[in-house]
Amino acid sequence: MALPDLDALALLVGVARTGSIGAAARAAGVSQQAGSERIRAVEAQVGLQLVRRGARGSELTSAGVVVVESAARLLDVAAELEHALGGLRTDRDRDLAVWSSMTVAETVLPGWLVRLGQRQAAEGRTPTTVSLTATNTHQVVTAVQDGRADLGFVEGLRAPPGVRSRGLTTDELVLVTAPGSALARRRTPLTPAEVAALPTVARERGSGTREVVEQALAAHGLVAAPPVAELTTATAVRQAVLAGGAPAFVSRRLVARELEARALAEVRTGLSLTRTFRAVWSGGREPAAGPARDLVALARAAG
Repeated sequence: MALPDLDALALLVGVARTGSIGAAARAAGVSQQAGSERIRAVEAQVGLQLVRRGARGSELTSAGVVVVESAARLLDVAAELEHALGGLRTDRDRDLAVWSSMTVAETVLPGWLVRLGQRQAAEGRTPTTVSLTATNTHQVVTAVQDGRADLGFVEGLRAPPGVRSRGLTTDELVLVTAPGSALARRRTPLTPAEVAALPTVARERGSGTREVVEQALAAHGLVAAPPVAELTTATAVRQAVLAGGAPAFVSRRLVARELEARALAEVRTGLSLTRTFRAVWSGGREPAAGPARDLVALARAAG
């Protein structure tokens, strides 16, 4: 037999304390009729008379006394549980572990986090403390899967398997080189075969940027030549090219100012290099309610 619901048991405890169904109902915020019906429903459920009604008020039967003693303890435990859950929800809203691919972390994510803080301040909420780990896309997905990350941000052509995801915005990779190089003076786009043979500075394996380039070449049946250097951040790759190193594929967002100032030159290619920035999480169809869901919504709105 299922237990009576907690509201009904609380009403029964109220009758014991006040000696009146009406007073107990008012304390519970319901009408006397609704209170009487709720108690009758409990009596029908347990198969016992629990309250004896009279002209001068109501009193518990002997069975009612036993039920109320246990119900009072149960309600105390329920109140403790509710308090504990409230604390857990507060902790969840206060702290958010975010893992992000390097390109997302170095371009759009800082703005998204600023908007989250601004919204919370405008709503009078305690600001969320965000711990950010910037790494490659593969490691972000792994962290989300094993629970180290509450929310992740990755980049790629397709949604990664094994996690929930939502597209946020698109991003384009461009091949950049030093302005004085032979590639910078080229007037026609590189063919896919020429791109595959090109010595480049590249991100490490597992990065979304490298995977996009490799998949674009694979669509033409080609494999990229080994890079002359592997670096672990998009900023390091950009700085290597600025210092006169080999060309590299990077996010257009990351080098927009350098291209405008002609500190770097774009080399056109015959490859399709548009990818998607995505939020990833585990569990339900939506990120957990609270700052994680708010951050994803803000990121989608920002584009």
